[in-house]
Amino acid sequence: MQAAEPGRPPRGQPARGQPTRWRAPDGRAPDGQPPRVALLTIAREWGRIGCIGFGGPAAHIALLRALCVEDRAWISASEFEDGVATTNMLPGPASTQLAIFCAWRLRGRLGGLVGGACFIVPGLVVILGLSAVFLASRPPLWIKGAALGADAAVPAVALSAAIGLAPGSWRRVGAPRPGRLRWAGYLVAGGAAAALIGPFLVLILVGCGLLEMLVRTPFRSRAGRQGTGQQDTGRRGALLPGLILLARRAAPAVATGGLLSVAWVAFKVGALSYGGGFVIVPLMQHDAVDAYHWMTNAQFLSAVALGQVTPGPVVQTVAVVGYAAAGVGGGLLASLVAFTPSFAFVLLGGPRFDQLRRSARVQAFLTGAGPAAIGAIAGATIPLGLALSHLWQVAVLALAAVWLMALRRGVVAAIVGAGALGVIAALAGASLT
Repeated sequence: MQAAEPGRPPRGQPARGQPTRWRAPDGRAPDGQPPRVALLTIAREWGRIGCIGFGGPAAHIALLRALCVEDRAWISASEFEDGVATTNMLPGPASTQLAIFCAWRLRGRLGGLVGGACFIVPGLVVILGLSAVFLASRPPLWIKGAALGADAAVPAVALSAAIGLAPGSWRRVGAPRPGRLRWAGYLVAGGAAAALIGPFLVLILVGCGLLEMLVRTPFRSRAGRQGTGQQDTGRRGALLPGLILLARRAAPAVATGGLLSVAWVAFKVGALSYGGGFVIVPLMQHDAVDAYHWMTNAQFLSAVALGQVTPGPVVQTVAVVGYAAAGVGGGLLASLVAFTPSFAFVLLGGPRFDQLRRSARVQAFLTGAGPAAIGAIAGATIPLGLALSHLWQVAVLALAAVWLMALRRGVVAAIVGAGALGVIAALAGASLT
């Protein structure tokens, strides 16, 4: 009988209580696939992130990376970076899609559903509760102070997340000098796009990926694949006209301002918005304030502040708009419609992700898009920092930067502490307008 490898049961004799398929001591299969994580564990950990995920996409990326890459080693750093780059190119809330992707990677579609729901629901409950408070009358002073304080820390969180992602992306490029120079160029391009042309950021990400793909894997004439490529191109080319036609057909039905209008606004937020969570702000403001008159400008600005001071995705702001339009039912409907495309993109496209990752062309594409996405996260610190309008917020930002990058302490503590400082500043009479 052939001797078993150290730590591996004999062939055909799995240890009692263990899966038949052998896994390494860290739980990872020999082929490098992530371990099979219990649904209860996914629900607990993703729910925890949903409860403490203050600060928007940058904080969510940092928390997911700390859990899945650094603490549990469930997902490799390169695969996590691929997830960041891919979800940043999809429409809708990228951090939510990244949360669904990580959970899907560990337990399939059911894991993705459980992880995504547990990531979304805590913030939804909190923001609907606060909507009842500030839409009934003027927002309480402490809420406004907490929002401004937490906002002040967000630029530091974004920069900290970018710094954490950069080393893995740098190692992926390799040693040759031309590749490293291109990496730096992609990083700068992503940062400049996020700072100057946020809504068109996806074009920069795609452009950097295509450029790296052309450099590393030049196109060759392949008759057998040419027809398939043309067919795929035709399908992709038909997507945008189809969406435009859908918008035209839906316009008469949503003009009345009822629940169909709420669903349409939420659909645009979840399926048609590129460039990150903050792109939804001008899109929703026009509909909520000017088109349907669900909210005043002051109420909408308060909704945006709540979307940032509460945990979970910034896109939760759409639930406040839905609440203003039709109460709790409108808020739940808006959230359901806004997040459904994210689940569809990841859960339906997920089975093809491994095939794409094994493709030399796709790997080259992500090698270019990855540093551009990291640069975009870092570049977002510029408009976020310029949005601070009070001197005391600058002091909070400086403290958060020291906490995160000099002392290397936690993101959650930085956001919560900044919010607490905002409450103290508000109660002490600091300017909030």
